[in-house]
Amino acid sequence: MIKVGIIGATGYAGGELVRLLLGHPEVKIVWYGSRSYVDQKYASIYQNMFQLVDETCMDDNMEALADEADVIFTATPQGLCASLVNEGILSRAKVIDLSADFRLKDVKIYEKWYGMTHKAPQFIDEAVYGLCEINREQVRGARLIANPGCYPTCSTLSIYPLVKEGLIDPATIIIDAKSGTSGAGRGAKTDNLYCEVNENIKAYGVASHRHTPEIEEQLGYAAGKPVVLNFTPHLVPMNRGILITAYASLTKDVSYEDVKAVYDQYYNKEYFVRVLEKDVCPQTKWVEGSNFVDVNFKIDPRTNRVIMMGAMDNLVKGAAGQAVQNMNLAFGLDEAEGLRLAPMFP
Repeated sequence: MIKVGIIGATGYAGGELVRLLLGHPEVKIVWYGSRSYVDQKYASIYQNMFQLVDETCMDDNMEALADEADVIFTATPQGLCASLVNEGILSRAKVIDLSADFRLKDVKIYEKWYGMTHKAPQFIDEAVYGLCEINREQVRGARLIANPGCYPTCSTLSIYPLVKEGLIDPATIIIDAKSGTSGAGRGAKTDNLYCEVNENIKAYGVASHRHTPEIEEQLGYAAGKPVVLNFTPHLVPMNRGILITAYASLTKDVSYEDVKAVYDQYYNKEYFVRVLEKDVCPQTKWVEGSNFVDVNFKIDPRTNRVIMMGAMDNLVKGAAGQAVQNMNLAFGLDEAEGLRLAPMFP
């Protein structure tokens, strides 16, 4: 059995990790970490875990946890994992960080967009960006995995094949994204109150959202050169889900069959990426509660552009599910172990 510790187990992503790992046949959770609820029964915070989890919450002592766990998940705000991790911990346990601390390879970009000094820049080069469908082989041998952000996961998987194959001009990419309110976390914020969110939709982080450089970096690897793009997220009144609609200019005349062949080349063997049938647009409802990403596209010959679309659950493939997928790879398990969950409907 893989012994798992979770720091940040009482946040939305941490709670989803618990839900998924309780059903994983090769895992035992040995540490429910939470700075806010130390010594409180975990099931008193998440009542859905009543009679499923009897343990109390521990603190965020990663040093002690590394002696008890084979892998540590840090589902914490930016900066915490970097402030705690060290060589001794990584020599004893693998670390899968769900924050942004090790996603960006340029420490100056991280410090600019996140407004903080990076506490462990010595591990940035070693950290593997855990987008399994693209970096699978690097994840297999990693001891420090940077779990991708929710928007970057959906955006990158929806756009990556066409950038990689040179079918679109990356300088023309515009991404319009929408997310449910769980993407903002469980902390109390006025902007996330029911009366603020219900019957409302709004853009936020316009031209300044922290996931922008992460998307640019990953698509830059595909393009073989730096990519600069527009990314605008929106908050919509639903619990879960991300929908992205991206636009880019085509570099050549292509048919539906040409573009479909490119998506199939990259994803026809990927269990968790579903390329939909012609003219079927992705919907968040069809991936809710699952680790699937649904993608599709539409060519607009009138403007010589292609519209790329993607939908996924921000708490599963966008956070906890992808983290479990990374854990499976890192420990040599079937990548889909514990994640073969049919989407919930309605």
